[in-house]
Amino acid sequence: MKTTRLNANDADFRQRLTALTAWSEERDEEVAERVRGIVRDVARRGDAAVVEYTNRFDRRDATSMADLTVGREQLLAALARLPADQRRALEAAAERVTDYHQRQKQDSWSYRDADGTLLGQQVTALDRAGIYVPGGKAAYPSSVLMNALPARVAGVGEIVMVSPAPDGEVNDMVLAAAAIAGIDRVFTVGGAQAVAALAYGTDTVPGVDKIVGPGNIYVAEAKRQVFGKVGIDMIAGPSEILVVCDGKTDPDWIAMDLFSQAEHDEEAQSILVSPDGAFIERVAEAMERLAPSLEREHIIRTAIANRGAFIEVADMEQAFEVINLISPEHLELSMDDAEAWAPRVRHAGAIFLGRHTPEALGDYCAGPNHVLPTSATARFSSPLGVYDFQKRSSLIGCSPQGASELGKTASVLARAESLTAHARSAELRIKKE
Repeated sequence: MKTTRLNANDADFRQRLTALTAWSEERDEEVAERVRGIVRDVARRGDAAVVEYTNRFDRRDATSMADLTVGREQLLAALARLPADQRRALEAAAERVTDYHQRQKQDSWSYRDADGTLLGQQVTALDRAGIYVPGGKAAYPSSVLMNALPARVAGVGEIVMVSPAPDGEVNDMVLAAAAIAGIDRVFTVGGAQAVAALAYGTDTVPGVDKIVGPGNIYVAEAKRQVFGKVGIDMIAGPSEILVVCDGKTDPDWIAMDLFSQAEHDEEAQSILVSPDGAFIERVAEAMERLAPSLEREHIIRTAIANRGAFIEVADMEQAFEVINLISPEHLELSMDDAEAWAPRVRHAGAIFLGRHTPEALGDYCAGPNHVLPTSATARFSSPLGVYDFQKRSSLIGCSPQGASELGKTASVLARAESLTAHARSAELRIKKE
C-alpha cells in the first residue's frame, strides 16, 4: 500500500516528519466570510434565518422551527424502535462512559488560614450546554453519549442538541442515544446556523454557555467566530492514530487498527512506529490484503497515501521520542510492558495500553471520552470531560485581623502601581494601633 516511509535516524527525519504531520491552520477566507454572514443573520433574525438556511442547505421544507424540533416523546419512540442488540449496546456504552466521568467531577473546597480568613474555590456547573452531532449520511450516536454524558454528570442544568437531518432523514440511533443521555431539547438543524442559534439564542433555540462536538469546516469556522460569546471545546483537525509496536503483535491487528482512523476521511492520519523493519513489511502486506474487504477502501487508501507513514526506529527508547514529537490524538502501545512504558508519554490525547486494546474500543464503549485534542494540541490540552462543563469561582472571606494584615501588603503594592483607590480601599480595613 502506498505510503510514506521514514527512518528516525535519517538526517532529514525531523524535517520530513514535520511536513507529514503539519495541519494547516490557515482559514479559508471564502468559508469564513460565508459563515460570518450566516452568524450575523441568525443573530439578527433568529428563527426565521435558521429555518431559511436549513431549508436551503439541508433540502428541507420547514415553515417554522416547530418542523425542526424533536420532542421527548419522539426520542423515546426511537429508543423503543431500536433492535434489542443496538439498544443494549447503547445502554452498556452509556453506563461505562457515565461511570468513568463520575470520577472526574470536582467538588468545591475551602480552608481557613491562621488569622481566620477563608480561601477556596466554589465549583458550579454551566447553566446550559449545546452539543453538535453530525448528521446526514453518517450517524454518530457515540458522539451523542460522549458529549452529553459528561455534561450530565457535571450537573449542567439543560443540554440542547443540534443535528442536521438532510432531506428530513433522522437516524433512530442518534435520537435513541439522546433519550438515554437525558438530553433536554433536540433540533434537527446543522451547519453554521445551528452554532449561531446556540450562541445567540432565538425565540425557539435557547442560548447556551458552551458549544461542544465535531462538525465540518463550516461548523468549525462558526465555533471559531462565536468563541468569546460562548465557550467551545476545541477546533479539531482530522483524526489521527499512532501505533507503536515491538513487532510481536499480529500484523493483521495492526493493519486494521491503522485503518480504523484512516476510514474517517481522506485527511485522517495513520502512522506505525516500530524498531522491526521486517514487521513493518508484514503490516504493509496485511494492509494491502485486507483493504479490499472494507467498504471505505478508497478513503482509506487516499488517507494512507496522503498522510500515513511507516517509521522505523532504532529501539523503543527512540520510539517514545517520536511519540512526543508527534503528540498524537490516539496512541496505541502495542508492546510488552505497555503500562510500565506509558509514563514516558508526555503528549497524547488517549493512550491505549497493550496488544488487546484497539483504539476502536475507546471510540465507543471503554469509558474515557473520544473527543480528543488533534494536530499536536495534546501538548497543551486534554480530552473533553466533566471539567469542561464546570467552572470555578474563587472564595475569599477575610476576618478583621486578616483584612488588616492583608491590607498592609495590598496598600504597598497598589501604591507602587499608582492605583490610589485600591490602596485606600485596603487601608480602610487596617486596624488602628
